[in-house]
Amino acid sequence: MTQATDYINSVAATLKQRDPNQPEFQEAVGNFLKTITPVFEKHPEYIKANVLARLVEPERAIQFQVAWQDDAGNMQVNRGFRVQFNSAIGPYKGGLRFHPSVNLSIVKFLGFEQIFKNSLTGLPIGGGKGGSDFNPKGKSDAEIMRFCQSFMIELQKHIGLDVDVPAGDIGVGGREIGYLYGMYKRLNGSERGILTGKGLSFGGSLARTEATGYGLIYYTNAMLKANGKSLDGKRVLVSGAGNVATYAIQKAEENGAIAISASDSNGYVIDENGINLDVLKDIKEVRRARIKEYVDAVPSATYHEGSVWDADVQYDVALPCATQNEINGDQAAKLIANGAFAIAEGANMPSTPEAIAAYQAADILYGPAKAANAGGVAVSALEMSQNSRRVSDSFATVDGELKDIMETLFANSVAAANEYGEDGNYLAGANIAGFTKVADAMVAQGW
Repeated sequence: MTQATDYINSVAATLKQRDPNQPEFQEAVGNFLKTITPVFEKHPEYIKANVLARLVEPERAIQFQVAWQDDAGNMQVNRGFRVQFNSAIGPYKGGLRFHPSVNLSIVKFLGFEQIFKNSLTGLPIGGGKGGSDFNPKGKSDAEIMRFCQSFMIELQKHIGLDVDVPAGDIGVGGREIGYLYGMYKRLNGSERGILTGKGLSFGGSLARTEATGYGLIYYTNAMLKANGKSLDGKRVLVSGAGNVATYAIQKAEENGAIAISASDSNGYVIDENGINLDVLKDIKEVRRARIKEYVDAVPSATYHEGSVWDADVQYDVALPCATQNEINGDQAAKLIANGAFAIAEGANMPSTPEAIAAYQAADILYGPAKAANAGGVAVSALEMSQNSRRVSDSFATVDGELKDIMETLFANSVAAANEYGEDGNYLAGANIAGFTKVADAMVAQGW
């Protein structure tokens, strides 16, 4: 074994010993470590500075109680989390997720991925993540408001304009951000940049809602173009029905593709004519209903229970936009058998290690989440900039900057892969490009 391999294995062994009950975090770090051996072989100074051991350990992990009153007058208790992972290149930046599955392992996995995603954008933001095991589904607006207010009473002690700027994620949209910001403002005065994803009337950015979905398509276009292909006329299978999926569908269709699916946790719809965005938005954004109601408005579509990745349907491009580990090894094999030649991840870590291995063995184009879904945090950082300048940029300006960021991000990933002998491996390229920027900053600052 080389010195680099010994070092990486040592860090991995220590991590497994320290965090044996954090499978999502272990998986995220394990996927990352598989790709960066060439970096340590070329830069032994990173080993001397023990950069990796410090990078996989959060600078700060906060867990707190969130007590709130439901509409029946009963006190409920949830757990809140904020993991501030690395601030070498800027203040911590990353979303808040409200979902029953949230625990420390998931928040750490998301925060670890966020370090490199934020680095790839080229913007001065570090990595962090947070959330709660609170489930907004089925709650009244008043219950969600009381929960958010209680959550922010504790969170506000740990965030700040130049320290940590949270945003939204699964279960945290404009409504929740509004309630969170309102409580922060009551406690601390008006600091418009303390949260991103805000409403347009109080410091939000145009194109923020669309950013992750649009950015996913800008990245996908760049990846396809680099390989002599395009989205025009292609059939696209999409999972999810939230903002990422909705606006990925919209932008894909604007590029001539036919997006044939959308899904939620119960099942999925297949619409051979292309998903009707007006119907999808009415179901998910207006009525907050289940995706199965799509077939009531579009009788030619079909609804199926289970995962869309088990569907027997032919398509060219896969866009997983739902949640982590939604595609396993068997489903990846089915995806390939169904004719997909490319996959770009809109969700965070939607593919298991077995699925990723299947993509790479089949030589299909694979755009990893930390690169392909970086559009959301990129526009969040642009929102921070607008707040600092006391301006509101036009939709076209923000969208243009987003497109430039995603295309540059892809180009930088390609360049990093080529430099380290990983030509065509966009996963390795993204990991290397994101990591080296952070590692150089840590070494330069004496960390």
